[in-house]
Amino acid sequence: MSSNQPAVQARPAPHARPELILDIERVLDVKARQTVRAGFRFDPRAPLIVSLELVVKDGPRVLWRISRDLLHQGLRSASGLADVQLWPARAEGRPTAWLQLSSTDMAALFELPVPPLEQWLEHTYELVLGGREFAGLDWDTATEDLLKGTTSD
Repeated sequence: MSSNQPAVQARPAPHARPELILDIERVLDVKARQTVRAGFRFDPRAPLIVSLELVVKDGPRVLWRISRDLLHQGLRSASGLADVQLWPARAEGRPTAWLQLSSTDMAALFELPVPPLEQWLEHTYELVLGGREFAGLDWDTATEDLLKGTTSD
């Protein structure tokens, strides 16, 4: 990441939907980077997924849904296949991680600061323990929603 500290707004208060807002950097080439606002959101009602909204100043918003476990593992070792990949790195002595997002027509590489993301992810695991993601699921309602073709939000 650049020598500037990333802007961080962590809101891991004990409310139902913790959110983390970070300014991250999109790597455009060896010497060019673009600051992107990244909003990580976790909903305990859908505990396998983290929603990642990327916003470029005066640009479009892009929403990705990423496995919470992939994010967690990718801070320590290479994680993910195909369209979402994350692996740890170090920049200027600070722990960072590379996030690559790709689709059929484009790919983007981002550098993320590890400490705030790691702390936020740990909070999500306090809300819904790993391996217990389906424990609170109302199977009757989920089945009914699937059969109707709807989702509950």
